Amino acid sequence: MAEQASERIRIDAPSAACLEVVLDFEGYPQWARDVKQVTILDRDAEGRGEHVEFRAAGLGKSFKYTLEYDYSELPSGVSWTLVEGEGLRRLDGSYRFEPEDESTRVHYELEVDIAIPLPGLIKRRAAGMIMGTALKELKKAVESR
Repeated sequence: MAEQASERIRIDAPSAACLEVVLDFEGYPQWARDVKQVTILDRDAEGRGEHVEFRAAGLGKSFKYTLEYDYSELPSGVSWTLVEGEGLRRLDGSYRFEPEDESTRVHYELEVDIAIPLPGLIKRRAAGMIMGTALKELKKAVESR
């Protein structure tokens, strides 16, 4: 069963700066602690990553997954769906950017279904950790530019 989580954070930067970091997939290993390697498999007509393969560490192991990105909501948001992944049935989510004066409220939604047999509490905790870490690390990456 998939676990859904949503969270938001305020980043002291314009939404364009947040979007720039989010769309710089090759830069993820420098700021997203669990992401070890990123490969853009193909790009859309605008040169953005359309299918992106990630190698990440989590739950005590390393695994790969490929996401397909949807840019139809730009510049206010970007979403993705899982194409394939080791130990994952679902890893779908989105970032939405809401400008607030000189800052941005970033909304992050994630739906995770881990194929490894784990108790529901552990799966919910994993989804929450992914989300909390992703937002805090995104904030730090954007604000340190």
